Amino acid sequence: MAKFGIKVKVNGVERAAEVEPRLLLVHFLRENLRLTGTHVGCDTSHCGACTVVLDGRAIKSCSVFAVQADGREVLTVEGLEQDGKLHAIQEGFFQEHGLQCGFCTPGMLMTGYAFLKSNSNPTEDEIRNAIAGNLCRCTGYVNIVKAYQYAAAKLREGGEK
Repeated sequence: MAKFGIKVKVNGVERAAEVEPRLLLVHFLRENLRLTGTHVGCDTSHCGACTVVLDGRAIKSCSVFAVQADGREVLTVEGLEQDGKLHAIQEGFFQEHGLQCGFCTPGMLMTGYAFLKSNSNPTEDEIRNAIAGNLCRCTGYVNIVKAYQYAAAKLREGGEK
């Protein structure tokens, strides 16, 4: 099968690779770049474990081909921490006990990161709507919602992006 050359900025770093046109972005991130924080959950875009941010928008990376990311910018869970400091959404999950087994957490974090950029003061219903595409099999989502609220407040007070 023919391969295509792609260039993608991932977590602020330009990356180039030769990929088959059918390679999914999730597999490119995990296998080619060894960024294994993005999880493969269902391979059908139903669970949200593979959520990353593509050009500022949360997407399910199991439903996008790597070639579609050519010339674009991807942020994965590994890119949230900056200079040894957790992003507010990560801190929220820590402070509010927003995870149990941790399998859904990368997708929840990336969904929250993108969501809070567009809604700095969300209601509980807005948060629940935002995470509707991310399944957690361990919790009742209560602490995940609290983690989003914590992060929103922290971002508002600190002016972080």
